[in-house]
Amino acid sequence: MKAAHEVYDAARVAAEAGLEIPHGRPDGWGACGYRPGWELDWHAAKASLWKSPYSWLNSKPFEM
Repeated sequence: MKAAHEVYDAARVAAEAGLEIPHGRPDGWGACGYRPGWELDWHAAKASLWKSPYSWLNSKPFEM
């Protein structure tokens, strides 16, 4: 959560200053954009490991 909050704050500050939003930190976190007026509810936010929605696919080759 700390990394997400830091990235959000950096994106907000850059956007408000008219600068490019910083992408990719060494820890892999980054922002692609910022929407003015959208305030996040950090007290309700949750974080966990990301699981690909395609993880159920079998990645082994198959014959037709």
